[in-house]
Amino acid sequence: MRRVLTIGLYAAGVGLIGWAGALAPGNPPAEKAEKKGGADALPPPAGSDVELVERAITARREYEASLRKLREHYSRVGDKLRVKWAEEELMGFHLMFKPSYNLDVQDVPPPSLEAKVNVREANDLYKAAMEYKGKGLGNDYILNMRRAEVLLRDILERHPNSDKIADVAYQLGEVYESRAYKQHDRAARYYERSFQWMKGTRTDARLRAAVIYDRQLNERSKAITLYRDVVEHDTDPDRIKTAEKRLAELTGGKK
Repeated sequence: MRRVLTIGLYAAGVGLIGWAGALAPGNPPAEKAEKKGGADALPPPAGSDVELVERAITARREYEASLRKLREHYSRVGDKLRVKWAEEELMGFHLMFKPSYNLDVQDVPPPSLEAKVNVREANDLYKAAMEYKGKGLGNDYILNMRRAEVLLRDILERHPNSDKIADVAYQLGEVYESRAYKQHDRAARYYERSFQWMKGTRTDARLRAAVIYDRQLNERSKAITLYRDVVEHDTDPDRIKTAEKRLAELTGGKK
């Protein structure tokens, strides 16, 4: 298991040493500010933000890579104090809130990915993520959810043909929907990827995406489409009943 954690956390520029101290007094994880009075619907970007978002993402990666190289350098020369500093700064970078300003820019993989290959490393990373996801209380819970996110996203980035990607997308949907993130736009998109990558009706991902578009993001037309898809494609009676009921409310009984 230690090997798995090293793979997942160092891939994001975060060493194992120092994680336990992340919740020291006065050092709580930065959280997204609560939204008050209404849904979490995002306004459209003011003009094209693609270039600026790409530059921000590149800057984040370069900053992270520089800190990782510093840590490796100080580790080679035996400077334990500076290793500690680099690890703490890497940890702070990982824990800070980093919004996805534009989900179409290097955030959510495309629906065209295919789950084909049983990849042992991807399986191990997934198991490690599940050891963290949803565990703990208070700040421990938030930190564990962020650990889980690192490991899950690492699977999609390094093993996009893994036969676990639909499960990974579903788990990321739950992570982003949770109180540790409250990023409902991201959650809905990952739920969509989950049912797009997993053909069949074994999951409630389609309904969960519909509910978020409906209740949180106020994208009612998209919610209606997904509710109709649930009725047409799902085989679970309870999910179909839920979708039919909400469809009737949204459309006045029209099919």
